[in-house]
Amino acid sequence: MSAVSPPLAAVTQPPTRPWMQFRVEMVLILVGLLAFVLFPQDLGLLTNMATMSIFALSLSLVLGQAGITTLGQAALYGSGAYVAGWTALYLTNDPIVGLLLGALGGGLIALLSGAVMLRSTKLTLVMLTIAVAQLLLELADWARWLTGGDDGLAGFNIGPLFGIWEFNFRGHTGYFYALGALVLVYFLVRNLVESPFGLTAKAIRQDPGRVQALGGRVYLHLLAVYTVGGIVAGLAGALTAQTSKVANLFMLDFTTSAGVVVMIVLGGTRRLSGAVLGTVAYMTIHHIASTMNPYHWLFIIGSMLIVVLIVLPEGLIGLLDRATAYAKQLGTSGGAKK
Repeated sequence: MSAVSPPLAAVTQPPTRPWMQFRVEMVLILVGLLAFVLFPQDLGLLTNMATMSIFALSLSLVLGQAGITTLGQAALYGSGAYVAGWTALYLTNDPIVGLLLGALGGGLIALLSGAVMLRSTKLTLVMLTIAVAQLLLELADWARWLTGGDDGLAGFNIGPLFGIWEFNFRGHTGYFYALGALVLVYFLVRNLVESPFGLTAKAIRQDPGRVQALGGRVYLHLLAVYTVGGIVAGLAGALTAQTSKVANLFMLDFTTSAGVVVMIVLGGTRRLSGAVLGTVAYMTIHHIASTMNPYHWLFIIGSMLIVVLIVLPEGLIGLLDRATAYAKQLGTSGGAKK
């Protein structure tokens, strides 16, 4: 008689502590508070890091999880910024209302453009995303009476957050507003990625034909992912407009789309935490290098990108994974010796 292997159910995994499910969010809060204490004179840069991290999360969801190749994410980001500015000028200066409407603006542009673009794939899709972003850029430049043209949309004021905390020149409210938004967005996007919706998106990225054969609606699912990514990108644009009190054409420019791609590649395309890490690394190096040499700082960014792609194809987050695994190995070997 053949031996019967024990059932899989008998192999139990150690239970996960509840707080471990929120470890990245906890790290974001702790690092954010520490940065506030250590760099009180650089709150503008730190606020921009938080808003751009949200922008990078939108691309990580679209490109890293669903495999939708795009170089036009700035179209969604800039749309959210302009909607937030128009909301403050013509509707209400409540920051939460402007933030939500900016997110809806980015989602609407994603839905309308994605309905056409996502019927294509590969290089055609990439070119269509660039075309949509450039079309919106030219439209914003033409409608100077509405967008302010090269001067940008300015002159709007943002009311106190929750009617209590005012946005002042010191930047305290703006920083904690952006940090809180980052933690909340990360939590929501992480849960979305870990849900059946997110797992289906990953399956489509790996083998869309197989998902189609199993009865999955690939086009509609990708459109839904792209729309959610547009909502997140629009929220990031709205947050940027509110904290800087300006929305300009640069937010729709191709360099903005290319920059956020570099951020997630540096950090790790397939990991949400890599998007945040890559954004912080990119903006820190950009700040230091541009201060030392404002004309050739891109050389440093380009060199770093080449090194990361060759040595760490999984991104900087892979370096943290290796360090964590090595620390655990040391701890295990140390405990065994005792």
